[in-house]
Amino acid sequence: MSFRSCRAFLLLLIAPYCLHAQDVSMDAATIKQGLEALNVSGSVLYLAAHPDDENTRLLAYLAKEKKVRTGYLSLTRGDGGQNLIGTEQADYLGLLRTQELLAARRVDGAEQFFTRANDFGFSTNPEESFKIWDKQKILSDVVWVIRKFQPDIIITRFPPDSRAGHGHHTASAMLAQEAFKAAADPRQFPEQLKLVKPWQVTRVVWNTFNFGGNNTTSEEQLKIDVGGYNVLLGKSYGELAAASRSKHRSQGFGSAAQRGTAHEYFYPLAGKIAKADLFEGIDLSLNRHAGMAKVQQLLDQVIKDYRVSNPAASLSSLLALRQAAKALPFKHELLDELILACAGIWIEANVGAGVYAVTAPIPMQLQVVNRVPVKLPLRLRFTSGSFNQELVLQANEMQSVKFNIPPSTLETTQPYWLAQKHPLGNYIVDSLALRGLPENPDPGVFQLSVFFGDEEIKVQRPLVYKFTDPARGEIYQPLVVAPPVTANLSETAALFSGTEPKTFSVRLRSFKDNVNGVLKPVVPEGWTVSPAQIDFSIAKKGAERNFDITVRAGGTQQTGVLSLQLNVDGKTYQQGLERIDFEHIPLQTVFPEAEIKLAQANLKILHKRIGYISGAGDLVPQALKQVGYEVTPLSVNEVLYTNLSRFDAIVTGVRLYNVNNQVSAMQPRLMKYVEEGGTLLVQYNVNNPLKIDELGPYPFQLSRNRVTDEQSPVIFLAPDHQVLNYPNKITVKDFEGWVQERGLYFTTAADPKYTSILAMNDPGQAPQNGSLIVANYGKGKYVYTGLSFFRELPAGVPGAFRLFVNLIAKREN
Repeated sequence: MSFRSCRAFLLLLIAPYCLHAQDVSMDAATIKQGLEALNVSGSVLYLAAHPDDENTRLLAYLAKEKKVRTGYLSLTRGDGGQNLIGTEQADYLGLLRTQELLAARRVDGAEQFFTRANDFGFSTNPEESFKIWDKQKILSDVVWVIRKFQPDIIITRFPPDSRAGHGHHTASAMLAQEAFKAAADPRQFPEQLKLVKPWQVTRVVWNTFNFGGNNTTSEEQLKIDVGGYNVLLGKSYGELAAASRSKHRSQGFGSAAQRGTAHEYFYPLAGKIAKADLFEGIDLSLNRHAGMAKVQQLLDQVIKDYRVSNPAASLSSLLALRQAAKALPFKHELLDELILACAGIWIEANVGAGVYAVTAPIPMQLQVVNRVPVKLPLRLRFTSGSFNQELVLQANEMQSVKFNIPPSTLETTQPYWLAQKHPLGNYIVDSLALRGLPENPDPGVFQLSVFFGDEEIKVQRPLVYKFTDPARGEIYQPLVVAPPVTANLSETAALFSGTEPKTFSVRLRSFKDNVNGVLKPVVPEGWTVSPAQIDFSIAKKGAERNFDITVRAGGTQQTGVLSLQLNVDGKTYQQGLERIDFEHIPLQTVFPEAEIKLAQANLKILHKRIGYISGAGDLVPQALKQVGYEVTPLSVNEVLYTNLSRFDAIVTGVRLYNVNNQVSAMQPRLMKYVEEGGTLLVQYNVNNPLKIDELGPYPFQLSRNRVTDEQSPVIFLAPDHQVLNYPNKITVKDFEGWVQERGLYFTTAADPKYTSILAMNDPGQAPQNGSLIVANYGKGKYVYTGLSFFRELPAGVPGAFRLFVNLIAKREN
């Protein structure tokens, strides 16, 4: 069948629940790379614990040099880490880091997978990790991914022992070893076998490392050079690795490109031991499957005849190859993408806005263009319900079809692992089909069939929203399907002291025109709220209405939840709206429960004027405002050139001394402020890199010491010190209800002029006394703390507020 004589047309239908389609637009060099990948069988699964644990240089080498199917399985989404670029924490940080991983995979060519494990923070040992995660659940997820992905080799980033340096790291290697056996055993997790088959991995190896002062490599280990240069891509694998790793912006992992020879080392953990080559004993050719002789012959000819200057000349041969490989194990999806790319066919399904209510119709248009400068008879047939239309496409002329998707065809979009409230250790994902996926299936996917003669190629395109930004150009965003209206409270948590009521602002946002409904706030038993309900009407999509409600604590419940119910058209909605918007990832939209935590506490506040110098980003200022402080954000210029004595205390945001290049100029002014009677509280910084060496009036050092058990007992080293007694009497009860951890990056080697206030430790470890140090300096007070106030205050932990209030209170003379 010749290219000129083949007949092509497209058939389009709605498939509302499909996996993400990949962009088939490729340049000629990428097509060449893809053709060579068709000639390779085999797959490798890299396995570790967190985003940024993966070896991006090795992933790029495997995917683009060896051209094996390559995947990265991260047990967690990095929810418990820190954030260098914003205020997102916990689940929202996990969502951000998920998208950073996907951005990295688009560079290095690997695929991305996850388990249900939640990153609950630093873990001292794998036993703790397994207990909190529920080991069997996470093991089943690892087995599930192995059985679906079918890797020949599993590569771990860490060893299954204490050299891994983190309980999650060690656990990831231990799970790899156990899953190696379990995935091949039909008695293990038999419920999976309805969808997958048992799979025997050939070997598990540990990718040894030399970083963090720990060199686990050895010349006796299996060694390969991954520093090669890819002529087609114009980059070395070290350059690709740097570009990939630099996508982890929230972790501050911008990396310099590496060029030249670079070795990776491997130590055997399970299976057949490889002595000379990572793929030793594994057939990576098409011959690993029977009946591939004709396919091999045709593919060899395609690769030989391919011309970068004219990819379309390969179409006939590619279509013949597709016919020959149809019933055989082959990279069918890649082959179809290559055929479409050679034909220059571009297809897009876009919508007119980024967000639509689930109860509203969604206007969309399908755009198709055949860009190859060769006449190709092409018909597009579209059917949706009773609507039928057929288009004849002319060469290089854009054709469009517009229509509406009926209301309630698509479900509200929500990250699948956040659809249900989850315990500390793992996400709740009932659907086996969803487990392991990096993100949701697209809410709307169009499935099209392109026919070249009798050869049918199925194509999927997600519904997308695109617009033109004056500074950035054309921007694509995923379609969001929203409830008709959302409700957000002005606070993330609220602490009540005494009988004084609190007033909250409620912001309603409509996602369709002409929304009418009733807002009903719900409080704990014995508490009161006024008004009891509010009728609302919003005329335009995207418009907002603001209402105030007043809550008064009462009854016997010291803690509870304030939730918002919205009744619209006979249905009740209870969702808020959160957006995570950074240039390096697609816009992420989440609809959390419209609620906040409430708590009562005996809280005395003095000296309310606070200056706040932001660091990497946190929500401490908002938390301080809701308990009555007057918080003023301070810029560098305001620190340097305005009168700081107007503030009762100044607080620095987390990691200020890691991220702000002007701290060397600000530090003398801050020390002068303390000397003249002010209070300066410095929140945690990591020990490296620091912008200056001296963070306080007297010397101390920062360590990597931390206490990860949020229930760890706390010992008062200086029980009579002002910070434990004024204006609030601090007791051990004030350390109840803390979240995720006690603190991190504690001080060490502190000058004797500092007083260590607290001691604490994780189980089995020696007490640490560097979580909180205080010193008098001149007429004022200096406080450095590694306690995780940046987590505790936004979470509304009463005892954390009481202690923080004491820390920023003026020094008693």
